Amino acid sequence: MSNDDDFDARLKRARAARGIEPAVEKENDEQSKAMGVGMRIGVDLVASIVVSVAIGYFLDRWLGTKPWLMIAFFFLGALAGGLSVYRAVNGLGDRVGIGRKPPGAKS
Repeated sequence: MSNDDDFDARLKRARAARGIEPAVEKENDEQSKAMGVGMRIGVDLVASIVVSVAIGYFLDRWLGTKPWLMIAFFFLGALAGGLSVYRAVNGLGDRVGIGRKPPGAKS
């Protein structure tokens, strides 16, 4: 049982003990989770590209190398965003390191 499931169960018991009904019961929890993952992927990808291009732009202005660093940082940001998408899709989360097993993997 995951922490989220445990929390949900405890919350339902506490609400039932006090006679409190939730204001809105989510009809389709799986769809909500999928939307959350989709939004995370989109934000991660766009944010990594925008931040890296901004870093490249300001380095170009400071060093006078227009537009080479901005182009290089665009590709680095796209790679970082792609890695973030890969990690989110495969359920790797925020763990760091090579050779670590994903959650729930058999040893």
